[in-house]
Amino acid sequence: MTMEVAIWGVGTSDFGVFPDRRVESLAWAAIAEAIADAEIRPDDIEAIIFGSVFGPPGVATRVQRGLGMRAVPVWTIENACASGTTAYHEAVQAVRQGRFECVLVVGVEQMSTLFTGAIVPEATDPEGATGLPLPGLYALTAARYMDEHGLTPEQLAAVAVKNKTNGMDNPRAHLRGEVPTIESVLASRPIADPLTLLQCCPTTDGSGAVVVGSGRRNSRDVLVESSALVSGRPWDQRSDEVWGFACVRRAAEQALAQAGRKITEMDVLEVHDAFTIGEITTLEALGMTEVGRGGELAASGYTQRDGRQPVNPSGGLLSRGHPLGATGTAQLAEIVWQLRGDAGPRQVDRHRVGMVETMGGGAAGMDGNACVVTILST
Repeated sequence: MTMEVAIWGVGTSDFGVFPDRRVESLAWAAIAEAIADAEIRPDDIEAIIFGSVFGPPGVATRVQRGLGMRAVPVWTIENACASGTTAYHEAVQAVRQGRFECVLVVGVEQMSTLFTGAIVPEATDPEGATGLPLPGLYALTAARYMDEHGLTPEQLAAVAVKNKTNGMDNPRAHLRGEVPTIESVLASRPIADPLTLLQCCPTTDGSGAVVVGSGRRNSRDVLVESSALVSGRPWDQRSDEVWGFACVRRAAEQALAQAGRKITEMDVLEVHDAFTIGEITTLEALGMTEVGRGGELAASGYTQRDGRQPVNPSGGLLSRGHPLGATGTAQLAEIVWQLRGDAGPRQVDRHRVGMVETMGGGAAGMDGNACVVTILST
C-alpha cells in the first residue's frame, strides 16, 4: 500500500555571505520556520535527511542535538547541486512506503568560507585537470548554442534581467541591487565568454527545510503528485546534446508520467539557473519549447512572473544565490509559498500546480550527476 504524501511545512534562512555563522545556525533558522509552519512539535519528526555537498562531517547529528530532538534516524546525502532535492526525494519515498509518517528534510551549505572564486571540477576529471571552472563549462554550452541555434547575447541577458527583477521582491535573496537592463547585463564584467558577471550565480550561504508528511491534514498542506530522481548516463563531447540536457529531460518525463500531467499544466516553476544558459536549456529539456528555441522563449515574456508559465519567481539561483545543498529545498519552499498564495509581491496569478527541477553538476563521462523533478499541487 502506498501512502499519499504532502509537504506540511517549509522554511528558509536568509541567503547571503555569513562567514561568522556556524553551519548549524544556518540550518536551525530554516528548521525552526518549517516546524512552526507545519504546526508540529520536534518530537513528531521520525527521521531527518540532510542534503549538503561540503558540510562538515556529522553536521546533521549536531543540528539534531542542538535542537534538543529525540533520537531518530539521521543521514546526509551528497548529490552535487541536487543534494537537497535528493534528500527530499528520499523522504517522499520513505513516507509513501509507510516507513515514516513525518520526515524533516534540511539542505544547508556555507560556501563563503570554502571558495573565493569559481568552483572547479575534480582534478581527476578532464575539465578539472585543465583548470576549467563551472562558468567555463556553461559558457561552452552557450557558445555552442549561439553557433548552432542562433542564440543571441540579448536572449541570454533576458534571463538575468527577469530573475534579478524577480529577486528584488524576495527579501531573503542574496542579490537585491539595482534592477539590471539587457545593456547592463551585457556590460558587466566578463567571466567566461559569452557569460558576464550578472549571468552567473553568486557564492552564497544559506539553508532550507521541508517537512514531508503522510497525507494532507488541511488546505495548507501541498500534495506531492510525483518525484523523479535520475542519475547521469555515459556521455562524451561527441554527443549531439549539450551537457546535462538528457538528465533533465528523463527526470521531467518520469515526473510528468507519474503525475499523469503535461508540462503545459505547470502554473509556476523553479528551475536550476546557476547560469543564464542553464535556464534556457532546461526549458527545452522540460519540453516547454523545441530544442534551439529556448532563447526565444526566454526573451518573449512567456516565463515572466506575469507570463503564461512563470519561471523562477523567487529570483532563482541568479538572485537568491546557490548554496549547493540548500538550493533544492529553497526551490521547494518557493513553490509551496506560491501554491498557497503566500508569496507576497512575488505571487503569480495561476498557482494550482507547480514544478521544481534541480540538476546536479556532472562528472567526466556522464551527462549530469543527477536531476530531481517534482510536481506539487493544492
